[in-house]
Amino acid sequence: MTKMKVFDKSQGLVAMEDIYASVEARLQSSTETACPVEFASGFVKLAGAQSCGKCTPCRIGLAQLNNLLDSILDGYGFDEDLDLVSELAECVYASADCAIGYEAAAVVLRSIKAFADDYHNHIEKNDCSADEFAPVPCTSGCPAEVDIPGYIALVAQGRCAEAVKLIRKDNPFSTVCGLVCEHPCEAYCRRSLMDDPINIRAIKRFANDFCNNTDASKLYGSSLDDAIILPTKAESTNKRIAIIGSGPAGLTCAYYLALMGHSPVVFEQRKRLGGMLRYGIPASRLPRQELQTEIDYLLSAGIEVNTEVTIGTDIPIKQLVEDFDAVYIAIGAHSENKLGLSGEDAAGVYSAVELLRGMGDVDAPSDDTTGNDNTTGNDDTPGSNKPDFTGKTVRVIGGGNVAMDAARTAQRLGAKHTSVIYRRRIQDMTALPAEVEMARAEGCELLELLAPVAIETTDGKVAGLTVQPQMVSEIIDGRPKPINSDAPAYTLPTDVLILAIGQAINSEAFADFGIPVKRDRIDAQNDARVPGHPKVFSGGDCVSGPSSAIMAIAAGKAAARNIDTFLGYDHQINVEVEIPAALAKGRAYCARSNMVEVIPTILAGNFDATELGFSEIEAKQEAGRCLRCDHFGLGALRGGRTISW
Repeated sequence: MTKMKVFDKSQGLVAMEDIYASVEARLQSSTETACPVEFASGFVKLAGAQSCGKCTPCRIGLAQLNNLLDSILDGYGFDEDLDLVSELAECVYASADCAIGYEAAAVVLRSIKAFADDYHNHIEKNDCSADEFAPVPCTSGCPAEVDIPGYIALVAQGRCAEAVKLIRKDNPFSTVCGLVCEHPCEAYCRRSLMDDPINIRAIKRFANDFCNNTDASKLYGSSLDDAIILPTKAESTNKRIAIIGSGPAGLTCAYYLALMGHSPVVFEQRKRLGGMLRYGIPASRLPRQELQTEIDYLLSAGIEVNTEVTIGTDIPIKQLVEDFDAVYIAIGAHSENKLGLSGEDAAGVYSAVELLRGMGDVDAPSDDTTGNDNTTGNDDTPGSNKPDFTGKTVRVIGGGNVAMDAARTAQRLGAKHTSVIYRRRIQDMTALPAEVEMARAEGCELLELLAPVAIETTDGKVAGLTVQPQMVSEIIDGRPKPINSDAPAYTLPTDVLILAIGQAINSEAFADFGIPVKRDRIDAQNDARVPGHPKVFSGGDCVSGPSSAIMAIAAGKAAARNIDTFLGYDHQINVEVEIPAALAKGRAYCARSNMVEVIPTILAGNFDATELGFSEIEAKQEAGRCLRCDHFGLGALRGGRTISW
């Protein structure tokens, strides 16, 4: 009797899993400069390879879509072929049995709608309109377009001061971004095709830490003094620009205008500079000494500062427009949204913006260079004193980074128990995953799928939060919509309630002056110009809505360039840095190094930094993982690096 042969499928399954992981990594590391027609064609081919072939729309329809797209890519297409592609894709979408077919068709339909010009360019010119000379993926993914491969190569050689110089050419907040940047660049890193993306933020932080470490800088001949030298300033233009707001957008704009030879004058409503960097990010994430040192560097470029001045009240907006050659509005988003529930004005109810703002001047040790006090108090009013949450139950409503900051701050203020209430699922939170995990590690409880419906009060003080359990439903804009489940509402006992449900913009004074405003946001054009006011520009959170520090920095940089053009100039920002040559090194796999977090149990009662930077050996190993896409792949087509703008 012959034995039946047993086939071992495990090896094949593992191989397919590796292939799928490779495809996923390639898609995640793609840039916006890739050809959308090729991407659509590739997606259809991938879907066709997965098709079971049982239904005609998938078996034949996808094959015909593939043929039409290939014909367009090969230069044999006609304008009427686009109509045929659309009709065929709609047919497949409407009649395919499973998602393999109809989702592939949906991708094609979205591609044609969004990139019609690219399709026509292939048909009419037999050429791709994608910019082959665009920056490399990580630089393209950085809002400020920092030369990331360049400074990583410098760090790999221990030339940290030059690395900081190169970073500050495009992003003057080098230290700040090494600490708190959301690092969107890492999502595009092509190292993820091999193993894991480069830890770009950690390398940036190391470069700044190294320059601040006197012993290390002396040993390797790379000092802070070298790093803080300003680029060569242009001759004075005698042009004065008013900058309203001293957050990352306002100070970035002022810094670059100063380097261009103009005279920026900053007007800040509060007593210290920094905007949401100071009044929205806890010192445990952004130490105040580090922030102040960075601000002092920017001011050394020649920026005049006026603090505790409210534009529209202390100084009329009309006066600024008349007295200055240009005006840049960068007021940020410093107000808070409301739940619309009764009891929001009860004692013990805070907005996260209010809480963090009150901590902005008091959550760092006293230091003459920072101007911070170390005042502490036992009242519950944030502002001049730290609130005391000792022994209290704190509930935070929200799911963004601000909610995580508020929850972690409450823990440091002595809360007995802190929980974050979110109406969606935890995986739907807009907060960075790392911030969510650190909140958990520090003892914050995360309660998902709970919608606040009432604030309970006793004798004018908050006593509880009534929540209605939710369930997920249809997906809208990429996230499932929460709806009421059939579970009954219940009340959570609460001593302190913190609302972190979004930020608002105080734009009323500007609207009264005639500045166009839509839903509280200043309605500026892509070039930062404000319609109807030739001398007025605006950018940052007050235009885009609440966003990240690096997005505000990018807005300030772009505004400086556009204001310079408006004033009749074309100044270039230059740095003298020689980038190390790219070496054809081996492609050995190497794990990504991550920064270490301080053990949460030692954090109670203080606002010391929680994240520890790289050691030298860690930084150089991580920098050595860079594939130098600035010289290979797309970088080979660029014809060298331009380090001026």
